[in-house]
Amino acid sequence: RCENLLEVYFQLQQQVMAASTELGPELLSRLLERFSEVLSSLVKSSFLVEKQPPQVLKTQTKFQASVRFLLGPRLLKAAPKPYVVRADMVTEKQARELELSNYSNTLSESTGEILHNTVALETNPTSGTCCANFKNVLLKKIKRCERKGSESVTEEKCAVLFSTNVALTPSNMSIHLQVLSLPIVVIVHGNQDNNAKATVLWDNAFSDIERVPFVVAERVPWDKMCDTLNLKFMAEVQTTKGLLKEHYFFLAQKIFNDHSASPEDFQSRHVSWAQFNKEILPGRGFTFWQWFDGVLDLTKRCLKSYWSDRLIMGFISKQYVCKLLSMKPDGTFLLRFSDSEIGGVTIAYVIRGKDGSSQVENIQPFSAKDLSIRSLGDRIRDLEQLRNLYPNTPKDQAFGSHYNSEWGGPG
Repeated sequence: RCENLLEVYFQLQQQVMAASTELGPELLSRLLERFSEVLSSLVKSSFLVEKQPPQVLKTQTKFQASVRFLLGPRLLKAAPKPYVVRADMVTEKQARELELSNYSNTLSESTGEILHNTVALETNPTSGTCCANFKNVLLKKIKRCERKGSESVTEEKCAVLFSTNVALTPSNMSIHLQVLSLPIVVIVHGNQDNNAKATVLWDNAFSDIERVPFVVAERVPWDKMCDTLNLKFMAEVQTTKGLLKEHYFFLAQKIFNDHSASPEDFQSRHVSWAQFNKEILPGRGFTFWQWFDGVLDLTKRCLKSYWSDRLIMGFISKQYVCKLLSMKPDGTFLLRFSDSEIGGVTIAYVIRGKDGSSQVENIQPFSAKDLSIRSLGDRIRDLEQLRNLYPNTPKDQAFGSHYNSEWGGPG
């Protein structure tokens, strides 16, 4: 804890001062100078972002953030007027320069205009905290910087820099405190949100703790990507039922555009940022992430209970569905996420002719809008050709608890 380190610091300082005569003026001066450096470093490291700004930040939208000075209650003297913390937008280049200077440099120019960006640093005697709470901050506009190669605006990372000047008790040492938020992607339209979320997800998942802002690997192991997608899925949908090995296999086939490799082959591969959210999937008009995020949104809004009950196979190819259903009795069905549309779930079912031949049909995918009009459970009840959920569960037994009133409602 910072407070414990501070006590050790003061004890050492007292011991040095008590032995000042024996140490001599030259050594004493060097030791005191070193003590000042240690105190400064300790104090600066105790200035933290307690509540991060949104990592996807839309201009003209209010947001909140807070910073905390852990050693504030112990070191700040009663000032004539409150110390003020300022919030400024900085580019990746500016963040890098601050980091390389060990935050000894000060910001020369903000990269965006933030309204209500100064807040008092207040000590609460009851809780023993020293915080500045930004409650109505608004990023009015952003100055875009030069981008690298084919980089889009939703790949451009910046941050909020929080800074203040304080005087410490009892030394009266003046010190400049600065701390950066996590990387932020600034958007101006809601349609940029999806791609901005991809940039933030990649940065949060694959960056090193100790790094130059905001460097992150261009390629990552596929198994790490699987972990990331699984954690994201469970967090967004708010379910304890994560992705399964067969889901990862399907996702690998999709992102690598490879249907000949085995699950083991994919484990040794690396996936690139371009494959994740720059390259359009073959024969589609969207990237892997845009498709996966559509699945997330649909499941979160309309299919959470079905997914949590393992009624949706979801991540499975149309070809493999045919293989599974072709040998099953007439009316056997399963649910899969649409390949051709973003945010759709479709029902595949088998029709068996009198001659024993089988044909697998796919119902037009249902969107979140469709399922808000009539739930998935009620739609399955409506479709008489659907009899048993794969492999062999009667549909009323599988979906009965999800049926609503005769007129339906959101799922």
